[in-house]
Amino acid sequence: MIKFANFVISSPDVMQCPKSALPEYAFIGRSNVGKSSLINMLTHNPKLAKTSQKPGKTLLINHFLIESSTPDTLHHTPSQWHIVDLPGYGYARASQNQRDQLRRMIERYCLLREQLCNLFVLVDSRLEPQKIDLEFMNWLGEQQIPFSIVFTKADKLGRERLKENVEAYKQVLLETWEELPPIFITSAEKNQGGEEIVQYIEQINASL
Repeated sequence: MIKFANFVISSPDVMQCPKSALPEYAFIGRSNVGKSSLINMLTHNPKLAKTSQKPGKTLLINHFLIESSTPDTLHHTPSQWHIVDLPGYGYARASQNQRDQLRRMIERYCLLREQLCNLFVLVDSRLEPQKIDLEFMNWLGEQQIPFSIVFTKADKLGRERLKENVEAYKQVLLETWEELPPIFITSAEKNQGGEEIVQYIEQINASL
């Protein structure tokens, strides 16, 4: 589906992001949740987004230009859009000042970037629902920012345990949400879930 992916720019603030009308799909999550690995899996480019064993490495808003082709029996029309790699939140070793700065950067992007079509919120499938993730999702809901949940590192669990963890997460969300957002289950190691995410993006693109 994705034919081409290329780094465009790193920006310290939403006002420095590309002056482009292309639709954007941003990825965010707690530090070390596997965000860069997921982006590299989606784009079939292991070196596109820089991965690190150290949390808190992404401190800027990173734009990647994507060109994809939606299968069509009549013609293959390429479409262009941006993947946006947002800084991870909740890195404990960052100073309070740095955490506040990153929070403002993320909030300003989410609230002010009109090109944003969907925010993919990544959560570690191995963990019980984390307060910081739930608070962020509730904030997105209050601000009416469309988002999806992406469970990462599914290969680290057995099938039944994975299913139990996802269901537990859904139950927690349904305590405050009337309807669940779209949910994807992924593993960068096993190349799982990437096609479903790209198909979802293409569905949104087709509706624009």
